[in-house]
Amino acid sequence: MRSLRQFACLALICPAALYAAGNDQSATRVEVRFHLALPATEKKAAPPAVAWLVPLEPDVALHFPPHKTYSLVQKHRTFIPHLLVVPVGTQVLFPNQDPFYHNVFSLFNGKRFDLGLYEAGSTRSVTFSRVGVSYIFCNIHPEMSAVVIALSTPLYAIADAAGSFTISGVPEGDYELRAWVEGVPQSALDQLARRVHVSSGRTDLGSLQLPAVPSRPAAHLNKYGQPYDTERKGIY
Repeated sequence: MRSLRQFACLALICPAALYAAGNDQSATRVEVRFHLALPATEKKAAPPAVAWLVPLEPDVALHFPPHKTYSLVQKHRTFIPHLLVVPVGTQVLFPNQDPFYHNVFSLFNGKRFDLGLYEAGSTRSVTFSRVGVSYIFCNIHPEMSAVVIALSTPLYAIADAAGSFTISGVPEGDYELRAWVEGVPQSALDQLARRVHVSSGRTDLGSLQLPAVPSRPAAHLNKYGQPYDTERKGIY
């Protein structure tokens, strides 16, 4: 899967300090750090990745900071940004800023949808109503891909270019640490999940040991489950 690393590999310090514990201003909040550990044989840069903390205690109130709009722009036969993290239940806009048609779809468990064929200058939208990872493609242009991750927790971070994460404003307590790493199968990602305890002061959660990441992702099929037609028509 092609990726725009200038968008996916930006360090993100989650602005949860103002929102993570609801109106309880007395709650202790700490900074959590951890990083991806690539196999010893891997010498390439860390792949795009997101990690998040899911509270295991029912009384932890979490709120995302306000955000006006979320968009995946289609421009120069590319989705911008390549990686987008949104609160579950969020509407994402898909504006077509190319001078030709696009057809955006996803057949994955995060959110299955097909926006159909739509022209330059128009916008369609999708509400990501369930927690999960959605791989987004264009049915016309096989080189186009993006990832939308819908979360129920604002305690997340996108890895920087070195594969490091920083999440600020985490209330003390017990959490499940989960991660998504581009190119890593879901079965391997499930094995990265672990229970962690966050206490006062800066918390170093250590490393998430990755399996080997393929240098080239497998080619995906179109929305009909067929290989793409390599003969492009002029209007596309």
